Amino acid sequence: MDLRVRLLGRALSRLSVATMDDERLRRAQTQRIGHNPVTDLLLGGVARGVGLTDGTARGEADPVPVRTYRPAGAAGTLPLVVHFHGGGWTLGNLDSGDWLCSNVAATVGAVVVSVDYRLAPGHRWPAAAEDCYAALVDVVGRAAEFGADAGRVAVMGDSAGGNLAAVVSLMARERSGPRITHQGLVYPSVDLTMSSPSMDENASAPILTAADCLAFRDHYLGGQDPRAPHASPLFAADHTGLPPALVQVAEHDPIRDDGYRYAEVLRAAGVPVRLTQYVGMPHGFLAFPRLCRSAPQALAELCAEQAAALA
Repeated sequence: MDLRVRLLGRALSRLSVATMDDERLRRAQTQRIGHNPVTDLLLGGVARGVGLTDGTARGEADPVPVRTYRPAGAAGTLPLVVHFHGGGWTLGNLDSGDWLCSNVAATVGAVVVSVDYRLAPGHRWPAAAEDCYAALVDVVGRAAEFGADAGRVAVMGDSAGGNLAAVVSLMARERSGPRITHQGLVYPSVDLTMSSPSMDENASAPILTAADCLAFRDHYLGGQDPRAPHASPLFAADHTGLPPALVQVAEHDPIRDDGYRYAEVLRAAGVPVRLTQYVGMPHGFLAFPRLCRSAPQALAELCAEQAAALA
C-alpha cells in the first residue's frame, strides 16, 4: 500500500464515525469544505470547462438539492447521468462530488445531475433511497430543462451512493420508472448484514474500518431489517432486467467483497457486468484523486463505460 494512503488513513482516523457522539455527528453533517487551492490539491477541484448550477428536485417528502454539471460549449441534447454521493447515508453533500461529477460531464460529454438526500440518523432508511428515486423520476421528467436526453440515462454513485444507485435501478425496474441505460457502482455497499469475508480481512483498513461500516449501517437502519432489498440490493429476489453495470472495488476495503458478490448475482441474472479491483487502494480512493494513484484510471474506466452505454 502506498505510503501516502497509509498517512491519509492515519490522518482520517481521528474523524471516524464510529467514535462520534451525537453532537459531533450533527456538527460533521453541517460542515462544508468548499474549494480553495489546498482542498483542491487534496480532493480535486471542478474540471475545467464545466459549468455548475444549483437547484432542487422532487424528494419523497420535500424538495432536495441538486447540482447540475454541463460541459461549456456543448451543443445539442446530451445524455444524462444522475449521481448519488457517498458518506455512509450519514455524511456527505453535493460538494463532495464536484471532482467526480465535473470530470464525468467533461469526459463523457453528458449532463450530470448530483442529488442530495436526507441523512441518517435524523432520517433513517428508506428516506435516502426514496428521495433518490423521486429525484431521478423528476430529473428525467424535466430532462429538456437540463438540455438532456430522457432516453439516455445512467446512474452512478460511490460507497453509500453506489448502494443508492443500485437500489434506484431496482426501484425503476419494479415501479416501471425511467429506463436506466447503465449503473456505475463505485465500491458499493450492497449487503447491510455486513457479512462479506473482506469485513474481517480489512477490518482495520485505512479510511474505512469495519467499525465505521457498522456505525454507518446502524445510523441508517436504526434496527430495521438489513436484508430488505431496498437497503441491501444484493438480497433482491430477482436481478433480471437490471441495467448493465460497472462495479469497481478497492483491495483494502472492508466492503470489497460486496462488489464481487453483487457482480456475481447480476451476471447470474444475465446482466452484463464489468468488475475491476484496484490493487493497493482503500475504500474512498476516488475522493482523493491527488493522493491515490489509481483514481485517474478508475475515473477513465467509469467514463469509458458510461460513454459507450450512452452512445
